[in-house]
Amino acid sequence: LNRVYTNSWNKLAVGRCRYGLMLGEDGMVMDDGVTSRLAENHYFMTTTSGGAARVMAWLEDWLQCEWPELKVYLTSVTEQWATLSISGPNARRLLSELAEGVDLEADAFPHMVVRSGKVAGIEARISRVSFTGELGYEVSVATSYGLALWQAFQRVGENYDLTPIGTEALHVLRAEKGYIAVGHDTDGSVTPGDLGMDWIVSKKKDFIGRRSLARADTMRTDRKHFVGLLPETRVPEGAQIVAEYKRRPPMKMIGHVTSCYDSAAMGRPIALALIAGGRERIGETVTIPLTLQGRVVKAEITSPVFYDPKGERLNG
Repeated sequence: LNRVYTNSWNKLAVGRCRYGLMLGEDGMVMDDGVTSRLAENHYFMTTTSGGAARVMAWLEDWLQCEWPELKVYLTSVTEQWATLSISGPNARRLLSELAEGVDLEADAFPHMVVRSGKVAGIEARISRVSFTGELGYEVSVATSYGLALWQAFQRVGENYDLTPIGTEALHVLRAEKGYIAVGHDTDGSVTPGDLGMDWIVSKKKDFIGRRSLARADTMRTDRKHFVGLLPETRVPEGAQIVAEYKRRPPMKMIGHVTSCYDSAAMGRPIALALIAGGRERIGETVTIPLTLQGRVVKAEITSPVFYDPKGERLNG
């Protein structure tokens, strides 16, 4: 874990979880996820949803070809677990009606902790993690019990207005919080520094990709930064951003939109973008040309965190 993630894992206690950022050898963000320490020498790693097989092959390549001296063994359990994520201000109360043998109170079960117990009579692993920015739990059970767990949540959830959500709604919620989606807000040319995530890069240890972070190109001050946008209207993801609009090309492109959604919480469209020197441009207005016929959208550059910047809902 210390070698493949940018941050340190030496002091992670049993029963705790930690967010990790994984780089390629070129220093560019490759994957991220939450890893839990289940026992002294037993860890459970999660990856981006579509990245599990790729990351598994990547880790095996390093273990078998570069670090054969390590006594580390990897087992893919993607198909062995069914996981339901429950988020929102009533998540703890709802889960408490189904959980057995687990104290769900905030002091006993804080954010980034994992516990084992029973949920709806089923042996389960419960992690207090969240990709929505709300109070949240992930409940994992053996795959064959997945449907039974879903039905139990639906039944008890009727008292709490429980609503199933899909990927689109999940992405709106994470975008409101400025959470990155690797492969969506990154494209293989983005470093932790570009994302404003220097806080997760250890300066005391080596890891895959570290030396590439010291390349002259990687350290340029005019690299594209991950920022928020407040556009006049919703714009397509991938739309180009220019500092100065002209009726005819060429125009100097300074960035592009990585994510854009209609936010119910904000009551307006919001977007995430990569813009050259973006953190120094916060407060500026930029232009997003959409057609050759001259349709343009104005947008204000902001912080990527639009909603609940102090994380009060996450720690509810």
